[in-house]
Amino acid sequence: MKFAAIDTGSNAVRLLLSRVIENGSQPLFKKESLIRIPIRLGEDSFIQKKISAEKTNNLIKTMIGFKNLIEAYEAVDYIACATSAMREAENGNEIVEKIKKESGINLEIINGKREAEIINSNHIEKKLDQDSSYLYIDVGGGSTELTLFSKNESVTSKSFDIGTVRLLENLVPKTSWKDMKNWIKETSVEFQPLFGIGSGGNINKIFRLSMKSEKKPLTYKNIKKISDYLRSFTLEQRVKVLNLRPDRADVILPAAQIYMSVMKWGKIKQMFVPQIGLADGLIHILYEKHKENNTI
Repeated sequence: MKFAAIDTGSNAVRLLLSRVIENGSQPLFKKESLIRIPIRLGEDSFIQKKISAEKTNNLIKTMIGFKNLIEAYEAVDYIACATSAMREAENGNEIVEKIKKESGINLEIINGKREAEIINSNHIEKKLDQDSSYLYIDVGGGSTELTLFSKNESVTSKSFDIGTVRLLENLVPKTSWKDMKNWIKETSVEFQPLFGIGSGGNINKIFRLSMKSEKKPLTYKNIKKISDYLRSFTLEQRVKVLNLRPDRADVILPAAQIYMSVMKWGKIKQMFVPQIGLADGLIHILYEKHKENNTI
């Protein structure tokens, strides 16, 4: 069965086309295509509190294209969500209405708690040691979602307005860092040793740069080494010499800073990177919905 998911983030908009194959009690989720359009909505939203006409038009064109791709893919269902940038934009709901009118896409603006729930729908912790404790760390352009798992169950979660685009624009006050630090320390103290699960495009790229095998975890030193290496190049060199996308070359360093801070405060020595995110969680939600409705 084919499904599609749209993740309208602060740094880019993504369409995931995925096939789910029934395989007993363990369905197989197969990513067939991921299309990423670099529209940095957070650049407008976090500074001006409003998304510009230019970015709005680009977003609408993207949604029209995505709708055509979803229909061509013959997906039985789709879901579309917007996160931090859209929920902070004063004209967010207005843009949602325009998208519906022009493309037919129903775009839902979700809060930080719902964002964390969707990401956790991937249930990656079930594939790891079920007797251990994990902190799920998802870093986006506008926010960082943290969820603590212990013995295969979600214990607590929290969303913080600390994201890569915000950091680039110097929009993260010291109080936000302090709040996140205190929450991590207070929450993790009873769950040591604690492992990490990293989610997001930047940690996926850092993982690939580390040349680690798929199931091997990253350490704090691994991330710092790669961060220091990337920092030794100018932004232009990261694009031309290291072949990073322009919209990845600038945010990857703030992302590394966030991951390293969380690992340090949570005393996390190892972090697994399953290379999944919000869009993957949306696919899982669609599958569960159709399974409950007996349409599978």
